Formats: sequence, C-alpha cells, structure tokens
Amino acid sequence: MRQTKMWLSQRCVQAACASTVGRRCKSHAASAFMPEAAGFQGVRDRAGLQEFSVAHKESFWAAVARRRLDWISPFHGVLEYDMERGKVSWFQGGRLNVSVNCLDRHVRSSPEKVALIWERDEPGSEVRVTYRQLLEMTCQAGNLLRRRGVKKGDCVTIYMPPCPLAVASMLACARVGAAHNVVFAGFSAEALAERIRDAQSSTVITVNESVRGGKVTPLKATVDQAVRSCPTVRQVFVARRTETAVAMTSKDVAMEEEMMSEEAVCEPAAMDSEDVLFLLYTSGSTGKPKGLVHTQAGYLLYASLTHKYVFDYHDGDVFGCVADIGWITGHSYAVYGPLANGGTTVLFESTPLYPHPGRYWEMVERLKINQFYSAPTAIRLLLKYGDQWVRKYERSSLRTLGSVGEPINTEAWEWYHHVVGEGRCPVVDTWWQTETGGICIAPRPSEPHAEIVPGMAMRPFFGIKPVLMDGEGRAVTSSDASGALCLAQPWPGMARSIHNDHQRFIDTYFKTYPGYFFTGDGAHRSKEGYYQITGRLDDVINVSGHRIGTAEIEDVVNQCSSVAESAVIGCSHPIKGQGVYAFVVLKQEAQEADLASQINNTVSNKIAKYACPDHIQFVQRLPKTRSGKIMRRVLRKVVERDLGGLGDLSTLDDPTAVQEIIQGHRELFAQQQEQP
Repeated sequence: MRQTKMWLSQRCVQAACASTVGRRCKSHAASAFMPEAAGFQGVRDRAGLQEFSVAHKESFWAAVARRRLDWISPFHGVLEYDMERGKVSWFQGGRLNVSVNCLDRHVRSSPEKVALIWERDEPGSEVRVTYRQLLEMTCQAGNLLRRRGVKKGDCVTIYMPPCPLAVASMLACARVGAAHNVVFAGFSAEALAERIRDAQSSTVITVNESVRGGKVTPLKATVDQAVRSCPTVRQVFVARRTETAVAMTSKDVAMEEEMMSEEAVCEPAAMDSEDVLFLLYTSGSTGKPKGLVHTQAGYLLYASLTHKYVFDYHDGDVFGCVADIGWITGHSYAVYGPLANGGTTVLFESTPLYPHPGRYWEMVERLKINQFYSAPTAIRLLLKYGDQWVRKYERSSLRTLGSVGEPINTEAWEWYHHVVGEGRCPVVDTWWQTETGGICIAPRPSEPHAEIVPGMAMRPFFGIKPVLMDGEGRAVTSSDASGALCLAQPWPGMARSIHNDHQRFIDTYFKTYPGYFFTGDGAHRSKEGYYQITGRLDDVINVSGHRIGTAEIEDVVNQCSSVAESAVIGCSHPIKGQGVYAFVVLKQEAQEADLASQINNTVSNKIAKYACPDHIQFVQRLPKTRSGKIMRRVLRKVVERDLGGLGDLSTLDDPTAVQEIIQGHRELFAQQQEQP
C-alpha cells in the first residue's frame, strides 16, 4: 500500500511538473514571438497576446513602446482619450525623434546595411542606399531646410515620385520638427494647390520630371502652375530625376546643389509624442479632401509593429511594398515601418506592365524579395495576362504575399496564392485605412499554420477591438452577423484630427456611433469570429429592400472564367429602387457572346436572383488611379449621366478610359431602347 501511495505521489509530482513545463513552454513560445510577452501575466500564446492587448491596452502598448522606440525623454503617461470628442493622446511626456528611430540607431549597429532599394522605371537599373548614406542625405536635407527658414511646426509639401531623395525629404522634415504633406505626384496642379493651401505650406519639394511606365511627366511645370494660387509658398526645392533642364524662377532652389554644401550631421529636434508628424489628404464625401493628422510616437510604433508581425518580417529580409509614397500604404510600409525595424525596403517607381506583364516577378527574382505587398486590382490585372508571365521567373525568395486597398476576390486570391506564391506563401489580405495609420485586421499574426480563409481579413491585430453595429446603433454580439464596422477603443496609429477642422473629424468618425470609431465600412463576422469586409457602406446597394455589398457581387462576377475584373455600382431602378450595374473587363481571348447570361446565372446561383446585374457593360479597362484604385465615383457619374460632375480626372492612370466608358454606356442604352 505504501509503495502504491509513493508511486501515485510520484506520478502526481511528475504530472504537476509536466503541467508547469507545458505552461512555461507556452509562455516561452509567446515571449520568443514577442519578447514583451514575458512581462504579461497569464499570456501563453499568440491568442493570449491578442486578448491581453485589448483587455490591458495601456500595459501592452507601454511595454512595446519602451522596448521598440528610442526615447529622448521617457513618457510618464500612456493613454488619455475621449472617443465622443475625438480626443486621443498616447505616451504623454515622452519626447523622441522619428528620424533617429528610423536611421541613427541602425547606423550605429549596421551602417552599411541596405536601407532602400530604388527600383527605377528602367528594369535592372536599381539603386541601393545604405543606412549611412540615407542618414547623410537626410541630415544634409535637414540642414538645408533649417538654413532656408523651415522650423518646428511648419508643414512642407512634397510632390515627388518614389525615390531615395523623397524618403530623405520626409525624414529631414521629421529631423527638424516640421510636418510633411506628401502629395501623390499624379495629382493635377489644381489638386496640388488645394492641398498646399490647406496645409499652409511655405516650402514645396519636387523634381524636374518623373518617369513611370516609360513616360516622362513634367512635375516642375505642375508645381509652377500650382504655386501661382498659393500665396504662402515662398520657396520650391527642385531635384533632378532626369537630365532635362527646367526653367527656374526666383522662388526655386536647386536642391542637390545646395545640399552638397551642407554638413552630413544634423541635430535632431526633440519632439513630443503628440506633435504632428505628417498630414495626408484623402478624399471626402463632400468632395473637399481631408488632411488627416498623424503624430510622432504612436504612428511610428504602430507602423513598426504591424510591419513586423503581419508580414513576419525578419532581419535581412527584403520587403517589397509597391505602393506609391503619396498614399498611406507607401508611408507606413515602404518608409516608416520597414525603416523603424532596420529593414531593407523597395521603392517601386514603375508599373506592373512595364516593360511587360512580368515586371513584378522579374523584380522579385532579381532583388530576392521576401514579402510582396500589392493591391487586388493589380493582381486581377496581371491574372488577365495568364500564368506564363509569373512562371517565367524564379520566386523561391517569397515567403509572404500581401493584399491592400480593397477586398480581394476569391479568384484573384487563389491565383495569387497558388500561382505567384506556389501554394506555400500565406496571403495576408489586410484591412486598414489612411485614418487607422496601419493594418487593423489581417490573417496574421496568428498561431503557426492557423487557417487562412481566401478573401477574408479575418483577425484583429494587437490592441484592435472590432465591433459590428446594427441600424439602431446597437452592438451586434452574435456570430455569423453583419453590421457597420467600428473600433471600440483607441490604438496608437490612429489619426488624431482633420487639419483645421476637428469638428469634421468628430462628425465623420465619432458622431454616427458615439463612443466608437466608425470606419465607414461594412463587415461580416463568421461563426468562427473571423471578419470579412463587405465594402464601403456607401457601396451597399439596396435592391427591393435587400442590402448587398458591391464587393460581394464583384467577387462572384470575377469567378466567371472569362472575366478579368469588374466594378459594380448601384443605379436608379423604377421598380426596385436601386438596380445593379456591372462594368466587366474580359480576359484577352474571351468573347462577349452569351457572357451576360453566364454572369447572371453565376450571381443568381451564388448570391440570389435579386443580386443579378440589371446592366452589364463590357469595357476594355476600368478608370483607375495610378496606385491602381478603381474610381467608382467616376463610374457612378457616367451611369447617372452627370458628366459635368466627373470632376478632376488628372489622377487617373489613363483618362481616355473614361471617354471609352461614356461611349459604351451610350451604345448600351441605345441597344436596350431598341429592344421590344
């Protein structure tokens, strides 16, 4: 009996030890994934990290901020906020310099590590810039700005294509304490002038010409036209992308020549955590662009953390975000996130089709890119040209594929995963906005080998608490439900205001659902708790009382074997209230005959009859911005026959596409009127 008791006692001790070891292993796994987790009580895995980050947001973000940012003065408070008034403040009392966090600390440890790979328009002519070189360029630009009167609190407008000097200009602003306002270099003079005036910039930085897709665009001429209506502008720094000489005015400064006389050391300004880092203008429903305000510490921390964990970025990787620096994706994942992490980041100057449809994949092979981040519209465009352009190039370096900008349809996701990624690279379909500063919902991070559902953003990032709201303003608590997507608590990367109009900030994001940040998007939560973005709520069509997202219809239309991509909008219908109008681009060798009935049958079978398009217009191409975003606003105006309201089309990659669509729309309706 005594031996039996001893044996049972030993088994109990062994079981307890095994349990303790198991807990320690799990805890160790969490801290190996994120070192800060060692100090988070009860956190044993990645799911636990997410739960802790939401339930104990101040403890989580304080630990991450202390470890991942270099501070001039430590912060004494973590978070103060009033969501109803749109007031959010992180890391009170803390002082730092963003350029130091992106450059100096990496130069101390690895000065010759490559920071930027400038993938110029001409294939094979890439330029590599080390951290030491980028710091010197930034300091020279910073000293030039200071000498020419730019000071802390000013806002410098940057109108440049993706290039090392554009990045150095952004960081030089941060170095001296000025905010930057990067304007996409495809905007018209009128659009540029509007943004300069709203930002009250006295300094503009540009280049003589840009080169993209084999085409040369005179940017300096656009700036000259813009500043004529901008009385605050007193100087324009002009850099050279090409050898073409341009006329210089009394306001113009030859940037590279002046920088050469500057010291390569520039004292960094000590900035409060909540000082403005940059303005970035995004379209508003009123037509007047919104200058969203992002601040220093919170934005940089969030960009850094999302870059590291969503894409599984490791030291030595080459990160390929092909977004332009004029958009928030370029800010967060071509510049600030990768550089804060000491990474190597690609600046892509060209287009996916230049000089051929294999450009992306040739670049992946040549630069050995490990993470590739692009937009669904570019993926659909390349899908149209077939698999051969992908398989022609070696892509074994790829580990993660990313999607950004809009929900990715299932066919494009499958092609991206199986053809581009050879079935071995996870596809992270990321949801976020200019307003959020960084990725908020994505399939990763998660437990290793956790499932990824095609076309779903899925899992909230650390510190993000999504809530679905119903039409009565109540939180939807059930699974397998849809609603307006809101975020229930603040996160460091969120925008702080709209420049010069905080009331508009409140009205747009905090008034609809008091106490919550309203994203403007609709979402569905599956029974597993995964989130799928259904599109902008103003992109929801109400057909005979049935509400359906345009993205859902597009996803099904794109599943038709002959369809390359589509854009769906609502249109007026005398009986149903709203009908469905589909613009469809076919694959190269597809024929239009009987395709309309095939599309309607597919939509009827996969969604419902009420979702079938009332009108299907086959087009050669869709109107897109140079970043690849479909301009659905333009399509609505065509369908509404409000051609006078088309507005500024200069941001389109090819404005002639609009004229083709207008003509096709007229012909389609003429045919329909002739039918009995």
